[in-house]
Formats: sequence, structure tokens, C-alpha cells
Amino acid sequence: MKAVIAIDSFKGSLDSAEAGNAAAEGIKRVYPAAETIVIPVADGGEGTVKALVQGLGGSFRTVTVNDPLGRPVNAEYGILPDNTAVIEMSAASGLTLLAASERDPMRTTTFGTGELILDAIKNGCRSFIIGIGGSATNDGGAGCLQALGYGLLDENGQQIGFGAGGLSALRSITQSGLSELKECSFHLACDVKNPLCGESGCSAVFAPQKGADDETVKLMDGILKGYAELTRGINSKADPEASGAGAAGGLGFALMYYLNAVQEPGISLIMRELKLEAAIKEADIVITGEGRLDSQTAMGKAPVGIAAIAKKYNKPVIAFSGAAGQGAELCNAKGIDAYFPILRDITSLEQAMDKEKSQKNLADTSEQVFRTIRLFIK
Repeated sequence: MKAVIAIDSFKGSLDSAEAGNAAAEGIKRVYPAAETIVIPVADGGEGTVKALVQGLGGSFRTVTVNDPLGRPVNAEYGILPDNTAVIEMSAASGLTLLAASERDPMRTTTFGTGELILDAIKNGCRSFIIGIGGSATNDGGAGCLQALGYGLLDENGQQIGFGAGGLSALRSITQSGLSELKECSFHLACDVKNPLCGESGCSAVFAPQKGADDETVKLMDGILKGYAELTRGINSKADPEASGAGAAGGLGFALMYYLNAVQEPGISLIMRELKLEAAIKEADIVITGEGRLDSQTAMGKAPVGIAAIAKKYNKPVIAFSGAAGQGAELCNAKGIDAYFPILRDITSLEQAMDKEKSQKNLADTSEQVFRTIRLFIK
């Protein structure tokens, strides 16, 4: 038996490789001679750097950059063997870096994300994969551009301040970014389809969870509209209505129209980089999963992306999860033949998230599933 195992992380508990290895352990208990191929995966959000570095044999680099409020924070990114940099913007500009009381998109900045890109350029990287989920920001990517050498200037010709509040003072933009940017290519792992502005724009849809009230949402939406108009003077193709322009509080817009970035669904990009389809094509069975399977999974997260590839080659697909939420059954219609939550007793959330317990639960559940399979396939 040849099993390809591509399980997304159980966030807060197991990373993708740990989850995959636990499932492989369970299979080996039943089929000692089985070939188990563990491929770490992610969907462009948290875990993307680790999945690609582990899967492709790259290295990690940690640098000190500005966090969303301009404070020093150690942020990690990856460099792949072909010198491609893999960056999660949330490592520098993410919501999890702030306490709930600190959330304020009028102040938070993507400057640190720009510093990560800058560090990678200085280390010889010219190709970039950037995951742009989990942001604390709504600055249209202005801080990122400033870190890369662009002039976002106020009426006195001075660099504007951080956050959407700083962006409100924007009067002109100079296209004088770092010269090496012309040599760089950017691919964005992004599943957000929202435009920059309007009722479905980043301010209206995402800013409330970042600390904005109704009045602030309206104010920021107007600020971003003005920013988009000025951007058209730099790039006539700049379109605030473009799908994904509102990703990460408008960072998608900045990267698309200042750095010519190409957006792609996160799982599609990751699967291509890891050559997952080639491995699945040769498999007898495909194992996938994530921390919680529910209706959101069925809307295009990593497990159903993997299942879609498997079904292209008529491969059976089993999924493991920490829990199964409302709508998990929708995953069956998306190519997951059967799914199995791994919790084995009544437990607290803290106990359920314990790494050692999760690894044991996943391995034990995998073993029992494959014992069942052995009844029919020796």
C-alpha cells in the first residue's frame, strides 16, 4: 500500500508534518510494509512557511522587524533551495501579535511585512511567495510600500504616518521603490475575493474584527478610495474592484499594482510548489484533514483542494480532524469519502490541544481506520 498523507496543521496543537507523521504511524501499525509519504501542506495562511520549507528542504531565517504598532518583533520567513522567499505577512503584521485592547486599524501598519521582503532581497531572493492572511491592518499596504522605499507623502512632502490614519494624510506617491524590486516576482497565496472598497471591501468586512467601529469603517473606506485614485496615477491598471484587492486590509491591492504580484488560491499554489499532484497520481490512498472540518472546509480549504486532485485520479480519500463542526458532511460531496474526528474521550479544550495527546489520538484513530480497511484489503 502506498499512502500519500497531506494534512493541514491542527492549529495550536500539531503542525502539518507532525499530524502527517502521526497518521503514518497508525497506518504502519496495521500495514508495516506500507509506503507512507508525508507531505506538509497549508492553504496560504498560518503554516505556509513551515510547510514549504519542510516539504522542499529550505531554511528558516528570523529577523527583527516592526510589529503592527511599530514595536520590535522577531519574525520568521523561509528561503527555499531555489532561493525563493516564503513569507507570511501575519508574522510581522498579524492580528495575533496584538492584545484585544490594542487592535486599532487606524494605527496598525504593514511596515514590518515590507521589512521582511527587504531582508529577503538583501539576501539575494528575487522570487517571493507571500501568504496574506491574518492581518491586523487596514492601511492598503502603505506601510509595506514605505519599507520598500516608496514615497507616500503628505502635503509637506514628508512620509505619512502609520495605519489608515496616516494614509488619510496622503497627497502624493513617488514611484521610487528599491531598484531591485524590478528584478523580483511575487506570487500571493490568497483566498480572499473582496475588493478594496465598498460594502464588500476590506474596511466593511474585515476591519470590525481588527478593532474598527461603524464610524471608523466608513472613514477608512473613504481613505482607501482616495488612495486608489492616487495609485492610478502610478499604475493606470490599478483597480480597487479587483478580486483580492481587499486582502489583508488592502495589502493585496498594493502588491498587485505596485509590485505586479499575481494572486492564486493558497492551496493551489502550495500544491503546485510541493508537486503534490504527481505524488497523488501514484498513490493507492490519500489522507488529508485539518484541525476542524466544517462548512468552511468545504468552501475550498486545503483538505478539499487535496481531495479534488485525488478524485481526478479516482483515489480514495480519508480525512482526520480534531473536531467535526456544522456542515462537515458537505466535505463528502467535495471528494472526502469519509472523515474521522480523533477525540476519544470527554476532555477540556486545553487537554484536546495538548501536542502529545493529539499525536496519540491521531495515530490511534488512524490505526483503527486502517484495521477496518484491512478487513477488505489484505
